[in-house]
Amino acid sequence: MTIILRIDSSARTADSVSRDLASRLIERFPDETTVRIRDLSHGVPLLDEETLLAMSTPADQRTPAQIDALIIADEFIDELVAADAVIIGLPIYNFGPPAALKAWADLVARAGTTFRYTETGPEGLINDKPVYVIVASGGVPVGSPMDLSSTWLTTFLGFLGLTNVEVIAADQLNIEPERALLAARELVDSANISKPAAA
Repeated sequence: MTIILRIDSSARTADSVSRDLASRLIERFPDETTVRIRDLSHGVPLLDEETLLAMSTPADQRTPAQIDALIIADEFIDELVAADAVIIGLPIYNFGPPAALKAWADLVARAGTTFRYTETGPEGLINDKPVYVIVASGGVPVGSPMDLSSTWLTTFLGFLGLTNVEVIAADQLNIEPERALLAARELVDSANISKPAAA
């Protein structure tokens, strides 16, 4: 059975282009697919000193308070590791990603767990898998110097070891909405749906 982790980060629940396109993409997967939804719009804890200290403390030496501080972060990491494919809805807000998605990334990045430093540089520790990033913007052209969202997210995912990333752009929706939506739907419909690697 294929497990898809769907991560929504749009503040909109209705009329959200990234959510609609994510649902359209999921329909292309086999019927036996299981979808696990993580909706970050419900709130994500911000990284704080206690959480940082807990992250840097060996697991067998953490205090009960430190264990509690990492509960949400551990859930995020476990979901990402267990998935066979990941779909991330990424609206662009003021040139950057939603604050909730950045907060999610801050909790997922953990030295020794999701990445490590080596003599030749950082190495991602999450097994590679297909990741589909659905980017929606009102006016920012995706991939342009103004787009500080998709480049940040693809860099972050690669840092964790996730390099099989396909970006699906629904950009400049406030300029040419019909053209942008049609082009994005065509990209979704032609996206390469990769089969999960054999265990």
